[in-house]
Amino acid sequence: MSKVKVAINGFGTIGKRVADAILLQDDMELIGVSKTKPDYVAKYAIERGLFLYVPEGTKERFEEKGFKVAGTIREMIEKADIVIDATPSKIGAKNKELYEKIGVKAIFQGGEKHEVAGFSFNAYVNYDDAKGRQYVRVISCNTTGLIRSLNAINELFKIKEAFAVITRRAADPADTKSGIINAIEPTIPIPSHHGPDVKTVLDVPITTMAVKVPTTLMHLHSIMVKTHEKPNKKDLLDAFENYKRILLVSKDLGISATSQIIELARDHGRKRYDLFELVIWEDSIAIENHTIYFYQAVHQEAIVVPENIDAIRAMFEIADKEESIKKTDSSLGIGALKI
Repeated sequence: MSKVKVAINGFGTIGKRVADAILLQDDMELIGVSKTKPDYVAKYAIERGLFLYVPEGTKERFEEKGFKVAGTIREMIEKADIVIDATPSKIGAKNKELYEKIGVKAIFQGGEKHEVAGFSFNAYVNYDDAKGRQYVRVISCNTTGLIRSLNAINELFKIKEAFAVITRRAADPADTKSGIINAIEPTIPIPSHHGPDVKTVLDVPITTMAVKVPTTLMHLHSIMVKTHEKPNKKDLLDAFENYKRILLVSKDLGISATSQIIELARDHGRKRYDLFELVIWEDSIAIENHTIYFYQAVHQEAIVVPENIDAIRAMFEIADKEESIKKTDSSLGIGALKI
């Protein structure tokens, strides 16, 4: 088939990264992006040569600031085969009515509830189940990170029980409207929403707790997994190393904190220091009898990007699972960063 025409509704933290990824795919065409405010991000989109679409009735406000507008958001959606809805949490659910009226496929992000799409996606776990679907939800950054490591463990040793404490960044780096300046905020009640969200994709028993801390760089997970089969470290490390969307790092090499992980991405020329990989400290892995312990870090701004790309291919059935993952990883440089 011809290239899939993709529209990005919401050119923000996730939307602009997915847009960059789509521009790298040979089977997709980015037809436009949307913004609701004539700000520096809208200016950046135009400077990149992207077609900018805005809410109905706001065209003059954009053009007064010298921003060339291609049309309304509805007009953008009418031209698309699929919409990546990267709008703020809960807005996507409201947008679904428009997508239904126009008859366009849509991918929602993890800020929306599972019920919005009726199907939550991870490329490694349920790619084939997404084939032909009208709506798909790509799970959140934390859930994506949990599923990557837990799925690898489950395939090897069968998970009996999993427990994770999620130390969450308070806000994204560019966010000045929210965030914790001098506090640690526990997520109440327990369990946090992350465990139930994992179960929408991967059927494993898991309980999660979470706290927010005053950082913007990454999330940190402290994980304990009990398995049915007795685990061994060599097989586990081999599985993690063979999983391109997992990056093993080491305190022994000076990577003892999330700040050094970000510096690693900068040093290797990653745009916006994006880390599409889940990062696991190799030397944190400890095994006692049937229990595995380790730390992992999640770059909340980038980890879901490859999942959005794979979801498009699955929904249009233009590549099988292995082919899609390989194409996505190669285009984004996933697997090239070795420590």
